Amino acid sequence: MLIGCPKEIKPQEYRVGVTPAAAGEAVAHGHGVIIETGAGLGAGFTDDDYRAAGAEIVGTAAEIFQRADMVVKVKEPQAVERKQLRGGQLLFTYLHLAPDPDQTRDLLASGVTAIAYETVTDRDGRLPLLAPMSEVAGKLAPQVGAWTLQKANGGRGVLLGGVPGVTPGKVAVLGGGVVGTQAARVAAGMGADVTVFDMSLTRLRQLDDSFRGEFATAFSSKARLAEALEEADMVIGAVLIPGAAAPKLVSRADLGMMRPGAVLVDVAIDQGGCFETSKPTTHQDPIYEVDGIMHYCVANMPGAVARTSTLALGNATLPYMLRLADLGWRDACRADEGLAAGLNTHAGKLTNYAVGRALEIDVTSPQVVLKS
Repeated sequence: MLIGCPKEIKPQEYRVGVTPAAAGEAVAHGHGVIIETGAGLGAGFTDDDYRAAGAEIVGTAAEIFQRADMVVKVKEPQAVERKQLRGGQLLFTYLHLAPDPDQTRDLLASGVTAIAYETVTDRDGRLPLLAPMSEVAGKLAPQVGAWTLQKANGGRGVLLGGVPGVTPGKVAVLGGGVVGTQAARVAAGMGADVTVFDMSLTRLRQLDDSFRGEFATAFSSKARLAEALEEADMVIGAVLIPGAAAPKLVSRADLGMMRPGAVLVDVAIDQGGCFETSKPTTHQDPIYEVDGIMHYCVANMPGAVARTSTLALGNATLPYMLRLADLGWRDACRADEGLAAGLNTHAGKLTNYAVGRALEIDVTSPQVVLKS
């Protein structure tokens, strides 16, 4: 199989879908690898690094899309890229289709077979290809939130860790999954007063047992969340429903009970955001204000630490990429139900139920597609 990796073109996206190490592994398995020139520079990989691994460097993304049997990326294909996809081709990347009807329509029209990192599951129902970027984004969230809290950036002028004689900032983390756990750990490490909210008592018990009071936990009732919003200097949105649009946990009306200059960091923005007033931003222009509340809603937060993110993502995706290349996508998905859960589109058919519900599009079962 010929595996192709184009340079990412989403604004301020510096990650790359295939590392030189991954390219070398694919070549060792007997596959060809083509990389767009300069694709790895943002993550610290040169064209010579890829050549040394046995990959071919090509001059344009168009050549990648024209020649490759499988296109491996990081972010969802942008409009100009979607026009170059074709039936019979395999796309392996993050998609986040539920809040993106335009992308969904274009992928269906192209006929491409698209497997989304964020809906692949393992035997325990976890999300192994989403987890590394969730860890990165979770750890980044308190950092970028602390920066946004600075007065010069429109925030309250609160130092998260406080100083002797001055209480620390209060942070509410909505969601106790991978993102929320990492966000809480970093915020607590910065000295903040942190509470993690979740609706699963089992998860809250796990957090209490694992972190032994490093941060507080609370059941996410409407009344308790309202109290937290009144007190919080920072709220980190870390909720996830795999494949589906994120639930809106904070309405615009709720902003009125918050302190002026408080900060909302929406890590769920790729899935539409968990605050009603969220809209995607970029690293170049990351924050905006609504009703006196500062919002940080960068849709590719891990791209800011491209080297770490690329290595972490590559470690997770490599076994799946090799399986798809070695067996072909059908046999690979037939052998692994979790990989089959990543199938989002094939030959003009939508194959993910959560996306279908969100966008009101008819869905064909992945099992039906795999039997055909």
